[in-house]
Amino acid sequence: MINNEEFLDEIGDNHFSSNAKNPLREDAFDITDEEKIEKIKKDVENILQTLGMDLTDDSIKGTPNRVAKMFVKEIFGGLNPAKQPKASTFDNNYKYGEMLVEKNITVYSTCEHHLLPIIGRAHVAYISSGRVIGLSKMNRIVEYYAKRPQVQERLTMQIVQELQKALGTEDVACVIDAKHLCVNSRGIKDIESSTVTSEFGGKFKDPQTKREFLDYIKLDTQF
Repeated sequence: MINNEEFLDEIGDNHFSSNAKNPLREDAFDITDEEKIEKIKKDVENILQTLGMDLTDDSIKGTPNRVAKMFVKEIFGGLNPAKQPKASTFDNNYKYGEMLVEKNITVYSTCEHHLLPIIGRAHVAYISSGRVIGLSKMNRIVEYYAKRPQVQERLTMQIVQELQKALGTEDVACVIDAKHLCVNSRGIKDIESSTVTSEFGGKFKDPQTKREFLDYIKLDTQF
Protein backbone atom coordinates (compact mmCIF):
# COMPACT_ATOMS: atom_id res chain seq x y z
CA MET A 1 0.00 0.00 0.00
CA ILE A 2 1.61 3.24 -1.14
CA ASN A 3 1.44 6.07 1.40
CA ASN A 4 0.63 9.67 0.52
CA GLU A 5 4.24 10.87 0.66
CA GLU A 6 5.38 8.06 -1.65
CA PHE A 7 2.47 8.85 -3.98
CA LEU A 8 3.46 12.52 -4.17
CA ASP A 9 7.09 11.57 -4.78
CA GLU A 10 5.99 9.28 -7.61
CA ILE A 11 4.02 12.12 -9.24
CA GLY A 12 7.09 14.37 -9.10
CA ASP A 13 9.61 11.77 -10.20
CA ASN A 14 7.44 10.82 -13.16
CA HIS A 15 6.63 14.46 -14.00
CA PHE A 16 2.87 14.16 -13.85
CA SER A 17 0.75 17.29 -13.58
CA SER A 18 -2.46 17.42 -11.59
CA ASN A 19 -3.68 20.69 -13.08
CA ALA A 20 -3.85 22.18 -16.58
CA LYS A 21 -3.45 25.61 -14.97
CA ASN A 22 -0.68 26.68 -12.64
CA PRO A 23 -1.97 25.86 -9.14
CA LEU A 24 -2.11 29.34 -7.60
CA ARG A 25 -3.96 30.21 -4.40
CA GLU A 26 -6.56 33.00 -4.49
CA ASP A 27 -4.47 35.10 -2.10
CA ALA A 28 -1.29 34.73 -4.18
CA PHE A 29 -0.92 38.49 -4.67
CA ASP A 30 -2.26 39.82 -1.38
CA ILE A 31 1.28 40.78 -0.37
CA THR A 32 3.78 42.85 -2.34
CA ASP A 33 6.86 41.57 -4.13
CA GLU A 34 9.03 43.18 -1.47
CA GLU A 35 7.16 41.34 1.30
CA LYS A 36 7.54 38.07 -0.60
CA ILE A 37 11.28 38.66 -0.95
CA GLU A 38 11.66 39.17 2.81
CA LYS A 39 9.71 35.99 3.61
CA ILE A 40 11.60 33.87 1.06
CA LYS A 41 14.92 35.32 2.25
CA LYS A 42 14.27 33.95 5.75
CA ASP A 43 13.25 30.57 4.32
CA VAL A 44 16.46 30.32 2.26
CA GLU A 45 18.51 31.30 5.31
CA ASN A 46 16.85 28.47 7.24
CA ILE A 47 17.57 25.95 4.45
CA LEU A 48 21.24 26.90 4.26
CA GLN A 49 21.66 26.89 8.02
CA THR A 50 19.97 23.48 8.23
CA LEU A 51 22.42 22.19 5.62
CA GLY A 52 25.25 23.41 7.85
CA MET A 53 26.38 26.42 5.82
CA ASP A 54 28.13 29.32 7.56
CA LEU A 55 26.09 32.40 6.66
CA THR A 56 28.73 34.72 8.09
CA ASP A 57 31.05 33.86 5.18
CA ASP A 58 31.32 36.73 2.69
CA SER A 59 30.68 34.43 -0.27
CA ILE A 60 27.32 33.15 0.99
CA LYS A 61 25.93 35.79 3.34
CA GLY A 62 24.15 37.54 0.44
CA THR A 63 22.76 34.32 -1.06
CA PRO A 64 19.36 34.32 0.73
CA ASN A 65 18.57 37.81 -0.55
CA ARG A 66 19.84 37.02 -4.06
CA VAL A 67 17.76 33.84 -4.26
CA ALA A 68 14.64 35.57 -2.95
CA LYS A 69 14.93 38.39 -5.49
CA MET A 70 15.61 35.90 -8.28
CA PHE A 71 12.50 33.87 -7.38
CA VAL A 72 10.15 36.84 -7.23
CA LYS A 73 11.57 39.17 -9.88
CA GLU A 74 13.00 36.75 -12.41
CA ILE A 75 12.47 33.00 -12.69
CA PHE A 76 8.96 33.00 -11.20
CA GLY A 77 7.96 36.48 -12.38
CA GLY A 78 5.51 34.97 -14.88
CA LEU A 79 3.17 33.99 -12.05
CA ASN A 80 2.16 37.63 -11.68
CA PRO A 81 -0.65 38.55 -14.11
CA ALA A 82 0.47 42.18 -13.92
CA LYS A 83 3.54 41.13 -15.91
CA GLN A 84 1.59 39.49 -18.73
CA PRO A 85 2.77 40.95 -22.05
CA LYS A 86 0.26 42.91 -24.09
CA ALA A 87 -0.33 40.76 -27.16
CA SER A 88 -0.95 43.59 -29.64
CA THR A 89 -2.26 42.44 -33.01
CA PHE A 90 -2.75 44.22 -36.33
CA ASP A 91 -4.86 43.85 -39.44
CA ASN A 92 -3.32 41.52 -41.99
CA ASN A 93 -3.33 44.27 -44.62
CA TYR A 94 -0.84 42.47 -46.88
CA LYS A 95 -3.15 39.42 -46.98
CA TYR A 96 -0.42 36.96 -46.07
CA GLY A 97 -2.26 33.65 -45.87
CA GLU A 98 0.48 31.10 -45.37
CA MET A 99 1.97 29.70 -42.21
CA LEU A 100 4.17 31.99 -40.11
CA VAL A 101 6.75 30.15 -38.03
CA GLU A 102 8.93 31.57 -35.26
CA LYS A 103 11.68 28.98 -34.65
CA ASN A 104 14.14 28.42 -31.84
CA ILE A 105 12.63 30.67 -29.18
CA THR A 106 14.76 30.16 -26.09
CA VAL A 107 12.91 28.54 -23.18
CA TYR A 108 14.16 28.94 -19.61
CA SER A 109 11.67 27.48 -17.18
CA THR A 110 11.65 25.64 -13.84
CA CYS A 111 10.33 22.16 -13.12
CA GLU A 112 7.62 22.49 -10.46
CA HIS A 113 8.50 19.08 -9.00
CA HIS A 114 12.14 19.72 -8.07
CA LEU A 115 12.62 23.45 -8.78
CA LEU A 116 15.39 22.68 -11.26
CA PRO A 117 15.81 24.31 -14.69
CA ILE A 118 14.08 23.35 -17.91
CA ILE A 119 16.14 24.61 -20.86
CA GLY A 120 15.23 24.30 -24.51
CA ARG A 121 13.63 25.77 -27.62
CA ALA A 122 10.05 26.54 -28.57
CA HIS A 123 8.81 26.60 -32.16
CA VAL A 124 5.56 28.50 -32.65
CA ALA A 125 3.40 28.94 -35.74
CA TYR A 126 0.05 30.37 -36.78
CA ILE A 127 -2.04 30.96 -39.88
CA SER A 128 -3.69 34.37 -39.93
CA SER A 129 -7.46 34.64 -40.05
CA GLY A 130 -7.26 38.42 -40.45
CA ARG A 131 -4.94 39.45 -37.62
CA VAL A 132 -1.17 39.26 -37.22
CA ILE A 133 1.04 39.65 -34.15
CA GLY A 134 4.48 41.21 -33.76
CA LEU A 135 7.27 38.63 -33.81
CA SER A 136 8.76 39.76 -30.50
CA LYS A 137 5.36 39.31 -28.83
CA MET A 138 5.54 35.60 -29.61
CA ASN A 139 8.87 35.43 -27.76
CA ARG A 140 7.44 37.40 -24.85
CA ILE A 141 4.42 35.09 -24.54
CA VAL A 142 6.76 32.08 -24.38
CA GLU A 143 8.91 33.83 -21.78
CA TYR A 144 5.93 34.88 -19.64
CA TYR A 145 4.48 31.39 -19.31
CA ALA A 146 7.94 29.84 -18.90
CA LYS A 147 8.84 32.03 -15.92
CA ARG A 148 6.93 30.03 -13.33
CA PRO A 149 7.08 26.57 -11.78
CA GLN A 150 5.99 24.48 -14.77
CA VAL A 151 5.49 21.19 -16.46
CA GLN A 152 6.35 21.22 -20.15
CA GLU A 153 2.98 19.91 -21.35
CA ARG A 154 1.15 22.75 -19.60
CA LEU A 155 3.59 25.36 -20.91
CA THR A 156 3.06 24.17 -24.48
CA MET A 157 -0.73 24.38 -24.12
CA GLN A 158 -0.63 27.82 -22.47
CA ILE A 159 1.42 29.31 -25.30
CA VAL A 160 -1.02 28.03 -27.92
CA GLN A 161 -4.09 29.13 -25.97
CA GLU A 162 -2.72 32.64 -25.44
CA LEU A 163 -1.95 33.08 -29.14
CA GLN A 164 -5.33 31.66 -30.16
CA LYS A 165 -7.02 34.21 -27.93
CA ALA A 166 -4.88 37.10 -29.17
CA LEU A 167 -5.21 36.25 -32.87
CA GLY A 168 -8.83 35.10 -32.85
CA THR A 169 -8.02 31.82 -34.56
CA GLU A 170 -7.62 28.17 -33.64
CA ASP A 171 -4.84 27.81 -36.23
CA VAL A 172 -1.87 27.90 -33.85
CA ALA A 173 0.81 25.30 -33.09
CA CYS A 174 3.71 24.96 -30.67
CA VAL A 175 6.45 22.37 -30.25
CA ILE A 176 8.94 22.52 -27.36
CA ASP A 177 12.13 20.47 -27.18
CA ALA A 178 13.80 20.87 -23.78
CA LYS A 179 16.17 19.32 -21.30
CA HIS A 180 15.01 18.88 -17.71
CA LEU A 181 17.81 19.12 -15.18
CA CYS A 182 15.73 17.09 -12.73
CA VAL A 183 16.33 14.21 -15.20
CA ASN A 184 19.78 15.25 -16.44
CA SER A 185 21.45 16.10 -13.10
CA ARG A 186 19.64 13.93 -10.52
CA GLY A 187 17.59 10.76 -10.40
CA ILE A 188 18.38 8.80 -13.57
CA LYS A 189 21.10 11.37 -14.47
CA ASP A 190 20.60 11.00 -18.21
CA ILE A 191 22.44 13.98 -19.67
CA GLU A 192 21.51 13.20 -23.28
CA SER A 193 17.72 12.94 -23.12
CA SER A 194 15.33 15.76 -23.91
CA THR A 195 11.55 16.04 -23.84
CA VAL A 196 9.41 17.05 -26.84
CA THR A 197 5.84 18.28 -26.38
CA SER A 198 3.39 19.63 -28.92
CA GLU A 199 0.01 21.30 -29.20
CA PHE A 200 -1.74 21.62 -32.59
CA GLY A 201 -4.88 23.68 -33.10
CA GLY A 202 -7.25 24.16 -36.02
CA LYS A 203 -5.64 23.62 -39.42
CA PHE A 204 -2.48 22.29 -37.77
CA LYS A 205 -4.35 19.11 -36.90
CA ASP A 206 -4.41 18.33 -40.63
CA PRO A 207 -1.54 15.86 -41.31
CA GLN A 208 -0.22 17.80 -44.32
CA THR A 209 -0.17 21.16 -42.49
CA LYS A 210 1.36 19.54 -39.43
CA ARG A 211 4.06 17.92 -41.57
CA GLU A 212 4.83 21.27 -43.24
CA PHE A 213 5.31 22.88 -39.83
CA LEU A 214 7.56 20.06 -38.61
CA ASP A 215 9.58 20.29 -41.83
CA TYR A 216 10.11 24.01 -41.21
CA ILE A 217 11.53 23.33 -37.76
CA LYS A 218 13.47 20.26 -38.95
CA LEU A 219 11.93 18.00 -36.33
CA ASP A 220 11.58 14.36 -37.29
CA THR A 221 9.50 13.31 -34.26
CA GLN A 222 6.24 11.62 -35.23
CA PHE A 223 3.01 12.97 -33.71
